[in-house]
Amino acid sequence: MIELSAERILEAKANLGEGPLWDHRAKVLWWLDILASRVHRFEPKSGKNDTWDVGQMVGTVVCRKQGGLMLALEDGFATFDTESGVAKVVADPESEKSDNRFNDGKCDPAGRFWAGTMNKGDALQLRTGALYSLDTDLSIRKHLEPVGVSNGIVWSKDAKSMYYIDTASKAVDRFDYDLETGNISQRQTVFKVPEEMGYPDGMAIDNQDKLWVAFWNGWQVARICPQEGKVIATIKLPVANVTACAFGGAALDQLYITTARVGLSDDELAKQPMAGDLFLGQPGVHGVESSNFAG
Repeated sequence: MIELSAERILEAKANLGEGPLWDHRAKVLWWLDILASRVHRFEPKSGKNDTWDVGQMVGTVVCRKQGGLMLALEDGFATFDTESGVAKVVADPESEKSDNRFNDGKCDPAGRFWAGTMNKGDALQLRTGALYSLDTDLSIRKHLEPVGVSNGIVWSKDAKSMYYIDTASKAVDRFDYDLETGNISQRQTVFKVPEEMGYPDGMAIDNQDKLWVAFWNGWQVARICPQEGKVIATIKLPVANVTACAFGGAALDQLYITTARVGLSDDELAKQPMAGDLFLGQPGVHGVESSNFAG
């Protein structure tokens, strides 16, 4: 087991820091505070962190091939113009489910935008969510239900495997993936989370097809070999609720890590003064460039 290190790079005190995404075009990190309805842009070179309030909870941010961003908002998939600060919903597959909101997601190598939903209440028990994709013609497909807390979705280098986390299942699953059609099949669990590791949350993948999973109430990010179903490295954090991670930097050899402070008592916050802050780990491997939405 390899133990790696991380340092705090931004005192953000986010309620629910999430969704880190390295923008290789602008050399910045996009990330979110879901509960505060905020989209952040962190510039590593200057340490500057710009913020937009998008007016509703925001679960995911991805870059758009033609420019700008796409978001998965409380009310559906949306375009986002950073110049005007306007987010415009383009597809809402759950308009009748006011108790649900969108959570984590990413784009597949063909440029489809995948994101899933979860209940705003006790999502670990109330499995009212589903997993969707937004195609490049802005059509919506539902791929999976019921889902507790839709999280951590990545694709292997050959795009024949899709890895996915439903936090409520306490597992990392693999699907066969058809890049041409966007179909998933043959679901199987590749890593069952031990009780002491907490709950699996956001996920990234490196250029060796190993998974990097953030653990809520687990104080860590773990590097997992999906073929062997075991942890091969960890990054320990000084906060319990580690939410997501993303490779970034010019060589994609750094790991940005988001955390949360929501749900912590005053005593817990006193012991975790860096809860909700942004961290940077040194993973010792390279990541892969994130795909942009092609619509």
